[in-house]
Amino acid sequence: MPIRRRAEVDGGTPQLADSRRLRGGIDLGGTKIEALVLDDAHAVVGRARAETPREGGPPAVAEALATTMHEALGIAGVAAEHLAGVGVGSPGVVDDAAGTVADAGNLPDWIAPYPLAAELSQRLAGVRVRLGNDVSVAVDAERLLGAASDRRNVLGVWWGTGVGGGLVINGELFHGRGFGGEFGHTVVRRGGALCGCGNRGCVEAYAGRKFMEAWVHTKVAEGHETSLFKLMSRHEKDRLTSGIWERGVTSYDPLALHAMERALRAIGAGIASAVNLLDLEAVVLGGGMGERFFATHGPRIEQYVHMNLFRPSAPPQLLPTKLGDDGGAIGASLLVRAA
Repeated sequence: MPIRRRAEVDGGTPQLADSRRLRGGIDLGGTKIEALVLDDAHAVVGRARAETPREGGPPAVAEALATTMHEALGIAGVAAEHLAGVGVGSPGVVDDAAGTVADAGNLPDWIAPYPLAAELSQRLAGVRVRLGNDVSVAVDAERLLGAASDRRNVLGVWWGTGVGGGLVINGELFHGRGFGGEFGHTVVRRGGALCGCGNRGCVEAYAGRKFMEAWVHTKVAEGHETSLFKLMSRHEKDRLTSGIWERGVTSYDPLALHAMERALRAIGAGIASAVNLLDLEAVVLGGGMGERFFATHGPRIEQYVHMNLFRPSAPPQLLPTKLGDDGGAIGASLLVRAA
């Protein structure tokens, strides 16, 4: 039977929908959790956002996911048991069949496989929970509903706390043996900076926001000066968020500019390597840093791509996301729709 609820979209206009067609989507990032409730036409009818826990390990994260989802459900005016299911896009090694996530380096103390699907389902009245890689589901959403909907061969680069990626080959999301599209671990400098994966010279080691921050700390310890941490304190942040990086760059802070240049160079070289291998027609740039810096620094990335292309006469088109911050959660919800 249809239910009426007030949604936190379109100015709170009342909408009529069949609750059996509603589904939940959660984007679990290293910095924030976003939960959406969507209808069968992919319209957002409820949303909530929270910071990702920094301690407490997987149980604390599972509890935060459930709490955020319940807040979104409250906005939508439905209970968890009315959902067709909930999809979660998570970093780390995701095993949807087993319902587990492991080795999520950007989440607190998350190494061993943790039964996230079962734990979250228990907190959401037994609703079915599906898991997917956070960037893969976001790229899939852009493939189906967003910037890549008219493209056949696309790389998605999600630049945020870490650097993730996803591949669309011949119009379909490519998983390989389970780890296809791990763009952040493309090696762009042999023997270079140490990455969280244990390898050296990965794109993420230069462009992941937390690695950029660690690099600045190192430089300050060596005697270099920066305003970044003063900006962080002034704006009551306890990490260098994308907004703090933007302020540092626009104020011409030397370390901010240097760190940004290192990141752009690594991303550009990584994109070029992927294009050289697969002859991709387009690249979608997303993630917190990608969203914030696309307009101002996208051309610089294109320059570094061009410098490293085998066929510079046919560069890929660099595109912003169409779905923005909602892409990850929308893509996660599609896991339920496709099941």
